[in-house]
Amino acid sequence: MAIQFLYYEDCPSHGVALERLQAVMREEGIHADIDIVKVETDDQAQRLHFVGSPTILINGQDIAPVPRNACYSLTCRAYRLENGRISPLPTADMIRRALRQHFASA
Repeated sequence: MAIQFLYYEDCPSHGVALERLQAVMREEGIHADIDIVKVETDDQAQRLHFVGSPTILINGQDIAPVPRNACYSLTCRAYRLENGRISPLPTADMIRRALRQHFASA
């Protein structure tokens, strides 16, 4: 399993998001390396299809739906929660569902 954590340093939520990802992985008994990628330039953001910080990819798939018209740039990310609210962080449940979905399809 390939897990990537992409972040832009100017967004303050990336540290909490990484801790949340690591906690969910521990809870689920997943022992895998996390490739932590600091996105530093607009060119890098374009090349990585970076929609904002933080972004978590599992085998190249984003854990949350990305709009078709998404822009790739050095920016903070917003996640739409189940209750319709917006958050700068994915929830532990979002991460958990994405990890479990990977294992179910593998």
